[in-house]
Amino acid sequence: MAEALHELSAPALIELYRRREVSPVEVARSVLGHVERWEQHLQALYLLRPDAVMEQARASEARWRQGQPLGLVDGVPVTIKDNIATRGDPTPLGTAATELVASTVDAPPAARVREQGGVILAKTTMPDYGMLSSGLSSFHKLARNPWDRTKTPGGSSSGAGAAAAAGYGPLHLGTDIGGSLRLPASWCGIFTLKPSLGRIPIDPPYMGRAAGPMTRTVADAALLMDVLSRPDDRDSMSLPAQDIPWSTFDAGVERLRGLRIGLLLEAGCGLGVEPEVRAAVERAALLFERAGAVVAPMKPFMTQGMLDGMDHFWRMRSHVDMRALPPDVKARVLPYIQQWADSAAGMTGEAVFRAVHQFHLTRVATVNACRPFDYVISPVSPVPAFAAELPSPTNDPMRPLEHIGFTVPFNMSEQPAASINCGYTASGLPIGLQIAGKRFDDLGVLQVARAFEQVREAQRPWPQPPSEAIFHVD
Repeated sequence: MAEALHELSAPALIELYRRREVSPVEVARSVLGHVERWEQHLQALYLLRPDAVMEQARASEARWRQGQPLGLVDGVPVTIKDNIATRGDPTPLGTAATELVASTVDAPPAARVREQGGVILAKTTMPDYGMLSSGLSSFHKLARNPWDRTKTPGGSSSGAGAAAAAGYGPLHLGTDIGGSLRLPASWCGIFTLKPSLGRIPIDPPYMGRAAGPMTRTVADAALLMDVLSRPDDRDSMSLPAQDIPWSTFDAGVERLRGLRIGLLLEAGCGLGVEPEVRAAVERAALLFERAGAVVAPMKPFMTQGMLDGMDHFWRMRSHVDMRALPPDVKARVLPYIQQWADSAAGMTGEAVFRAVHQFHLTRVATVNACRPFDYVISPVSPVPAFAAELPSPTNDPMRPLEHIGFTVPFNMSEQPAASINCGYTASGLPIGLQIAGKRFDDLGVLQVARAFEQVREAQRPWPQPPSEAIFHVD
């Protein structure tokens, strides 16, 4: 049976448009129809406007008929995370405490998508201020995981992870400052690349903050990297223009031969790795070895002090931000986030300095630990997806980041790191493998991920929606 249009990859859609075998209007209708069947159960989207989607699709159809597509993704459906500003839309940042004011401009990632002809399907949901690895929000409805709707899709790119796994078209765009791309990718069984800092310009820029593609395949992510990785002077940390041949992401399984791969099975801080997660990552390591890579164990390089320091600094940052809010507005923020931030009220200047210093120590420790290796593989998360209603795996605002020990170091070291599915729990939940490379080697990480995509076990069929509908698409 032929794949439905909403299931097709972006490169496949572009080829069909080029050959005039399929129109962007047909694809938009297919995606909207699929969303109609899924969305009330997942609650992944914000600002879903079918009429606006169809208007964009008709404009793209006209360009293809004239043989004048705008760019690499003309006519391809794309979702964009709530916190990436889009012209004419409010940016609530996942919280009911934000004043809803329409943005006058597109943030850099949204601008690149629009310049290249992407059809913006909707924004995607996130938790308050992006400070949870969960779909729990005081503004958006609770996002759920398509593999098991009692579980979280992760966060903070919650809706994007759920939308990609559910088949809301091929391309989704999220952000990451401690794991917010990779954690939902791991728990939703999809692929993502957190690129080197500055590879994809973002506004506002921030230490460790990156935007990145969230897709079902490495091929889709490579195409979206080609769209997004263009300099923008609004990002003070934007990397210089570089002609990266993103289309060479598929270097074959031979790409793995002779590589020195570090195998990190303990984070050195936070939660212990659950047995099913460890077993899946060990099986992945064996596949690397069978393909000719040299895999060697790594000692943990993170410490609980590093993780706690970053946590305490972020608490203080949020405390200062929320202290500026009127009491009635602050009261709208999730109680978990309020309690977490308010716990920093008594921190001294010295304590804040010592907390900030942990970012530097993390960076140095990560780079030093990775130096002997071409790439490092590890779990993305020590645990699989947890209950959808919980803000974090511990459900404890005093221990909120115990699950990011594998992901956050690569934000601070500015290294590219991907998540790719490497197995399933006994209950059928996906398990993500993290693949990290040296700073600036984004293409290499994609190539290694593509090679693993070719040698890993057969993947299970993507989750399918219940039959109920919530709106009609003309």
